Amino acid sequence: MSLSTEIPSLASEMLSDRSYMRDDYQRPTTSALTWLLCVLISGFVLKTVLGEWIAPTVGSNFVSLFGLNADAVKAGQVWRLVSYFLLHNNVLQLIVNLLGIYFLGRELIQLWGQKRFFSLFFLATLTGGLVWLAVHWSNGGSETMIGTTAALVALLVSYACINPDQQITLLLFFVMPVTVRTKWIATAVVLFDVLGFLFLELPGKSNAIYYSNHLGGVAAGFLFYYFIHRREWRTPDALPEIELPRWLRKSKQAAVAPASFKVNLTSREDLKVEVDRILDKINSEGFGALTADEKRLLDEAKDLLSRP
Repeated sequence: MSLSTEIPSLASEMLSDRSYMRDDYQRPTTSALTWLLCVLISGFVLKTVLGEWIAPTVGSNFVSLFGLNADAVKAGQVWRLVSYFLLHNNVLQLIVNLLGIYFLGRELIQLWGQKRFFSLFFLATLTGGLVWLAVHWSNGGSETMIGTTAALVALLVSYACINPDQQITLLLFFVMPVTVRTKWIATAVVLFDVLGFLFLELPGKSNAIYYSNHLGGVAAGFLFYYFIHRREWRTPDALPEIELPRWLRKSKQAAVAPASFKVNLTSREDLKVEVDRILDKINSEGFGALTADEKRLLDEAKDLLSRP
């Protein structure tokens, strides 16, 4: 088992013994991921239930205000490059996106922390919107795109790159359970979008699936994995080859110099204190915030603390 997969497992075991991970600890009632899902559900309710069922003109106005449209962007309404993710065409599209974002989000937030997760989510939304807009720029106002599938595809691609052999059980046709590795799921999704883009969207054939938007999410997910996640795991002390925007970098307190000390691994008490500090850091900032020395110490502590 590699270090990158063993340490998160060890951290989960150690965290389960801590007071704030038990049922008697008062956790925040609503996570940021839950709020995101609630926003998506609210957007669907406003567009469909209140709009199309009660007052159809209101429903169409939601799409005209927030959907991505070439003429609207040309007129300066640049917020549409991100706001289009708030709305969905139908219940099935909404349910698939909600389930995918929920299950992938739980895993990625535990690994990266909320800041990195939402950075990828909105980066994929923006990238998918730009790619779709570039393909349909000449169509003007004849087409409007909505949905958050670009972000979902980006999360899937990043997760498949991190855990390619992780097995996931899917319900085929919502009835038959099928267990598939994440790398094959991601490969199938990418291949489906590439073929759909080449043979349906580019020729201008009518289709309700936004393949170019999905491919923008694929690109964002892979680049995020390669330039951010992969660099930290493979070369944690190296500088990135490409300078990242400030809003994507981890915030650092420059005024406070990091403490320079080494833990005496022969003392169980000192080791437990340091492990407690590292676990607190994982709980507050995510596993991706650990330094190379902290990951190495956590790995060594597994054997030392298990000895009588």
